[in-house]
Amino acid sequence: MSSRTTDAPPAGSLAGPGPGLTQAEAGRRLARYGRNEVEPPRPTPLHRRVLAQLRDPLILVLLGAALLTIVIGDHPDAVVIGLVVVFNTTVGVAQEVRADHAVAALSALSAPHARVLRDGTPHEVSAAVVVPGDTLLLGEGDVVAADADLTDATALLVDESMLTGESEPVDKAANDTISAGTVIVRGRGAATATATGSASALGRIAALLDTGREPTPLQRRLASLGRVLAAVTLALCVLFFALGLVRGLSVSTMAVTAISLAVAAVPESLPAVVTLALALGARRMAARNALVRRLPAVETLGSVSVLATDKTGTLTEGRMVVQQLWVPSGVADVSGTGYEPTGDLTRAGNSLSPERLRPLQELLTTAALCNDASLRPPRQGADAWRAVGDPMEAALLAAAAKADCPDQAVLRQICPRFAEAPFDSLRKRMTTLHHLPDGNVLVCLKGAPEAVLMSTVLTEPPELLDRARRQAALLAARGFRVLAVAGAERLVWDLPADQAEHGLNLLGLVAISDPPKAAAATTLEACRAAGITPVLITGDHPATAHAIAVRTGLVEDGPAGEVMTGPELAAAPDTDLTGVRVFARTDPQQKLDIVRAWRARGAVTAMTGDGVNDGPALRQADIGVAMGARGTEVARQAADLVLTDDELSTVVTAVEEGRRVYDNIRRFLVYAMAGGTAEILVMLAGPLLGLPLPLRAGQILWINLLTHGLTGVAMGAEPVSPQAMHRPPRPPGQHILAAGVWQRLLVLAAAVTACSLAAGVVARAMDLPWQSVLFLALLAAQLGVALGLRARLCTTQNLFLPASVAASALLATAALYVPALQSLLDTEPVGRTGAGLALAAALAAFLAARLMRGAFHGKA
Repeated sequence: MSSRTTDAPPAGSLAGPGPGLTQAEAGRRLARYGRNEVEPPRPTPLHRRVLAQLRDPLILVLLGAALLTIVIGDHPDAVVIGLVVVFNTTVGVAQEVRADHAVAALSALSAPHARVLRDGTPHEVSAAVVVPGDTLLLGEGDVVAADADLTDATALLVDESMLTGESEPVDKAANDTISAGTVIVRGRGAATATATGSASALGRIAALLDTGREPTPLQRRLASLGRVLAAVTLALCVLFFALGLVRGLSVSTMAVTAISLAVAAVPESLPAVVTLALALGARRMAARNALVRRLPAVETLGSVSVLATDKTGTLTEGRMVVQQLWVPSGVADVSGTGYEPTGDLTRAGNSLSPERLRPLQELLTTAALCNDASLRPPRQGADAWRAVGDPMEAALLAAAAKADCPDQAVLRQICPRFAEAPFDSLRKRMTTLHHLPDGNVLVCLKGAPEAVLMSTVLTEPPELLDRARRQAALLAARGFRVLAVAGAERLVWDLPADQAEHGLNLLGLVAISDPPKAAAATTLEACRAAGITPVLITGDHPATAHAIAVRTGLVEDGPAGEVMTGPELAAAPDTDLTGVRVFARTDPQQKLDIVRAWRARGAVTAMTGDGVNDGPALRQADIGVAMGARGTEVARQAADLVLTDDELSTVVTAVEEGRRVYDNIRRFLVYAMAGGTAEILVMLAGPLLGLPLPLRAGQILWINLLTHGLTGVAMGAEPVSPQAMHRPPRPPGQHILAAGVWQRLLVLAAAVTACSLAAGVVARAMDLPWQSVLFLALLAAQLGVALGLRARLCTTQNLFLPASVAASALLATAALYVPALQSLLDTEPVGRTGAGLALAAALAAFLAARLMRGAFHGKA
């Protein structure tokens, strides 16, 4: 279906743009079609953010427990539980709001203005008020504000990578179409706007983003756990309440005891631990150039098993660079990165003599004269040289500087240009004519090899032309963009420049590419070591995609048939997309299909991208990763993670952080649920050992507060395990208590129960205040487990944990000796012997936790 608007006038003539719309007509069309915006994101209301946080199953359990404590008049416990809920909700909402504000700041990077003709006069207006029928005036560096038909074009070159993924700019002529969001890199033109907003190509792609978000793996696992714990909690409440009534205890006493045990069974600080772990992870990632837009996405990164990456600017530098030169006398390699005019020309790793350098300088000097680009040095606060004009021509200027050719400004002064035949898609070559100091005319030509290496253009013998064609084909097969350069001197020339394109001398070939980043291969190797499968998805040429995939180690060297193209995919829709590692010439829908295929196979996918064409796949993936510096607004809004440095290695850092977060959550679950289970077992088994009422309700809640509160939350800040990035990702369907967690939980619960009951029984036999000894031993044993579960026992990276254990131990002691707490908790001093029994219980539990780590290979 066409996106053209019926009110748009037909394309104008080649004579140039007409007077454009009147201001009044533009206003009427703006009222009819709306602002030229693609589904601008609406801020989420605060109450919706809060409700989303409160829908967590564990939060719902806590809210239910708080309501029960209020009903029975236990207001202090209701306040404690309420504080946990408020803390969790506040941190989660604050993180989301902070991330949204940061992304909004990144949006200022996009160009918001356009030049249009109104009432026959050029005006600079906000791109949001461009309407169908407007005449757009386009120049170098402009971002096209709407889909349009070109009515006038002079040497127009357009970067369409943000829509198509194609890294090379596209030549445009009058009567061609041009899409919103593309960038003019060379030339000038005028165009009539045909579609704006959601009717534009950019808008149609953005419409694919409306797919909603699915819960993250952590959210699914915790929701499942929350449902189980809710059922267990209800059963415990009913069981203890019934047992108490059978034993003749009062309804109010058993209600308080039942609720206390229910609170003990539920690790009520789990939401706080999860939120703190995620928030700390988000903060660490922000410090390392990864901005998290949704807090649960931090953990999801740790589950990633497939990383689908684009090419331009992610695996590659995003800048064209001359990497090899060929002249009839041999081949030379060119070093250096980006557009910085520093580097060396070498042959087989050796520097070139002046004699061997001379033909290369002649080649590059001619390419620098037949050139409309320029280089700009780094601006204040930046460290990269910039290209103005065609990136390919800018790469030629940088290479000329590396070969010690005269500066472009000097060349233009010595050899001023007086005529030219611009590059176009039919001729595929560009020719310029220059006055030489001796009065002769210099002809400079560059273009596609098939348009230059012809006997009608060059005077070279057929053997040399065949040799040059073979070399050009070899370079193209390696993924290079190849240019042939020729030149000649004329005594005089007064004809058009294109008629000088014969009788020229071949100077050589230039191989240009967007080279891989220095860290790309290392990053992909780190992904594989962590069990993550990298997949390349690009809109670029298959040969280019294959070459980059080989050079970065994504695939082994082999035939280009390893690449699947978009047309091949369309022709064979039943192909197993998970068996391909390199995709080229893909459209937005096909990127979406690839991500869906991996997810249907059970993989947790991360997708990187920067263009509008990446937006739908970013939203569909489990983790969408957008580039912050060069990414489009559509990509940033679709993503869960925004990389402010545009480096793929930052994704690996984020994956490590996600694994750290998940390990800490599982470690806390082992600790908290083992402690809660032990408290229940103590209450059940105590009467069988002669301890009638092992613990009072207040004592249970005090233990729970000190173990699950400050100490439990501190476990969320534990440093990453040394083996975190040397093990495969978790299966997405794996339960959070799987992989040995529930076994360790039960063993540690049994150990804590045995140590605590043993201390209580011995204290009773020695006529000590056994209930207070049991209270202290149970609390101390759980603190011993907290220290024993550490991945790095003596690390100084999280001093908060040992400090919180010390604080909890101090508060436990205070409960025995501070009169107010003694009265509240019904405790009494235990003496040195009682304290020794509690310390022994703590040591035994600590050793049990260390043994459990060794038995399960140190897993969290």
